[in-house]
Amino acid sequence: MEQTQSQQIYLPKFQKLALLVGVVALAACAGGAMLAPEQFYRSYLVGYLFWVGIALGCLALLFLHHLVGGGWSYLIRRQLEAGSRTFPLLAVLFVPVVLGMHELYVWTHADVVAADEVLKHKQAYLNELFFIGRAVVYFLVWSLLSFLLSRWSLMQDRTADPMLSQRMQKLSGPGLLVFALTVTFASVDWVMSLEPHWFSTIYGMIFMIGQGLATLALTILFSIRLSDRKPLSEVMSPRYLKDLGTLMFAFVMLWAYLSFSQYLIIWSGNLPEEIPWYIQRAQGGWQWVALLLLLLHFALPFSLLLSRHIKRRAKVLGTIAGLMLAMRLVDLFWYIAPAFGGHGHGASELHVHWMDVLAPVGIGGIWLWFFIRELNGKALMPLHDPNMEETFAGAEGH
Repeated sequence: MEQTQSQQIYLPKFQKLALLVGVVALAACAGGAMLAPEQFYRSYLVGYLFWVGIALGCLALLFLHHLVGGGWSYLIRRQLEAGSRTFPLLAVLFVPVVLGMHELYVWTHADVVAADEVLKHKQAYLNELFFIGRAVVYFLVWSLLSFLLSRWSLMQDRTADPMLSQRMQKLSGPGLLVFALTVTFASVDWVMSLEPHWFSTIYGMIFMIGQGLATLALTILFSIRLSDRKPLSEVMSPRYLKDLGTLMFAFVMLWAYLSFSQYLIIWSGNLPEEIPWYIQRAQGGWQWVALLLLLLHFALPFSLLLSRHIKRRAKVLGTIAGLMLAMRLVDLFWYIAPAFGGHGHGASELHVHWMDVLAPVGIGGIWLWFFIRELNGKALMPLHDPNMEETFAGAEGH
């Protein structure tokens, strides 16, 4: 591979289109917010959690790369670094969630808290000031960790200093632990507290696995799209596509295992503060969403990704990756929307509003524009990482 710094601009037309679509979609949602503010904040929360989840997945997989290595991770490392550098943007995009707290979270209403003993007991944690303060801490921690890993990685491109690899590895162990704690608390704050009487001890882990799955799906799509660009084209091979597909297969199984474990534990316990969460999502049309997730989020990708040949075919693997991204959004919708009584259409009635579609599209357009901006002007793979020989040797053998 040519060991020079790339100054290429990647996917310029797609970047401009993403920005245009994002701005138009968010503008439409802003208009919708004037007519139905409650609906806007609920739809926005689903879309926001989808895209912040991909950024978090980038950071987690980046830690995993520096800890365990592997040829597959070098193919997507620069994408992971670019995705993890979007936290400043996501911090700004979190502002509507803060502004809509009273529309989203029942524990922000003093009269409701005063009449509920459970909410009184949780008030020391679930209060507006502490909620905002924790969010500030989350974004500062995630941004700092991302900044250090990206800075050292780009510094290694310029200096070829092998000690920087050890520095990134030493940070990744504690970083992964801090990541797990902050994401767990964030999932409790931003999603579980929508229904503050309900709780699950593996909730944070389910979200982390889902984030990793969505990130892998997106990076697979970008890797396929950029596979004709140097230096990625020099090492991209069916072997590493298969490795990425195998890892996505593992995340699909982990998601299914944790989701079923949560269901089994809560259903067998049959406790009044836990079981209504599933009852509400098993009627009024939500049961069909659950069935769709079972079939398209687990059964179909599980069956397809068992095949070694499918994982080595870029078009087919890309199609599966696109399906997984769509199902991740559906999964988040299934988690969040029933908490609001089906958007005002009955206690648990399924209803899809147009902003449920445009809000994720709008946020996604802005995020993808920023993501490609962070990717531009940098080599698609590390230039002087001392462990890169494993990648090249594997590519040459296939």
